[in-house]
Amino acid sequence: MDYAGAREAFFQPRPAGSAAAGTDDWDGPGRALRAAIEPIATICFWSEPASEVYGRIGLDFLTGYVWSRGCVLGEPEPTVVASAFAVFEPSVIAGLYEAARSAAPLAAVRAAREEAAVTSLTAVLGDPRGEVAGELERTTEALERGVAAIDTTGRPMSAGLAALPVPSDPWGRLWHAATRLREFRGDSHVAAYLASGITGLEANLLTERRIGWEPFAYTGTRAWSPEVMGAAVEGLRERGLLEGDALSEHGRAVRDEVEAVTERQLAPVRDAIGGELPAVTATCSAWSERIVERGWFPPDPYKRAGG
Repeated sequence: MDYAGAREAFFQPRPAGSAAAGTDDWDGPGRALRAAIEPIATICFWSEPASEVYGRIGLDFLTGYVWSRGCVLGEPEPTVVASAFAVFEPSVIAGLYEAARSAAPLAAVRAAREEAAVTSLTAVLGDPRGEVAGELERTTEALERGVAAIDTTGRPMSAGLAALPVPSDPWGRLWHAATRLREFRGDSHVAAYLASGITGLEANLLTERRIGWEPFAYTGTRAWSPEVMGAAVEGLRERGLLEGDALSEHGRAVRDEVEAVTERQLAPVRDAIGGELPAVTATCSAWSERIVERGWFPPDPYKRAGG
């Protein structure tokens, strides 16, 4: 998939008059921070400069996404990478990883992802040593306090990132902190739903219904086939988590508890950032909105509500 195809597939806006995301009542500070940093942390996947950087080392949009995100794990077996990605169809991730690893060496993709992030953030937000320098330094220092509180036990993506050097560029440093917090929350979320007896596929299906997506509209973007998704829906109905195509009262309670458990795991990060958390969240949110306006992160608010 080239970048034009990715934009066609993932960058469609929500139709005018659509309902707000059904997860808007999930208003914990950890989730708010996650929403605020998401476009910053993932600009190394979504931006046009990222596509150009990965293209130079032989990667397209999908192989660039899988290898640039998975490279923090080193070069494990494909099944390990698929396991860490959790909510995606495993064989698709494994195949993309093998193709990407054959095209670009580990050092090259690690350098490319940092270059993509720094180039993109500078293009959107300006010279990091200019007028924004003071606010950037304060925000990054606060996020890094949160990073320092992370426990990587049982969290593979978070642990992989912890082994990588912090970029010297100020925007790179912010991006690295945002990425570490983003993946820490992601690993924690996976732990929460697995402990509830929910698979990655089932987590997608419950989440899309809690947000308000049409059935399979969100889950299908994780490469699951209609047949597999249909069978999983039948299983969720049999367990009382779905009534027809909607969440049952029990299903909603189970999915909300997964969110609550995820949020509780963010407590050390919140405590470490302390009283600056609302200001940091607001600053990152404003920067992220500029990324969305530039067209380098999907504009659909439902997309940002996932996870």
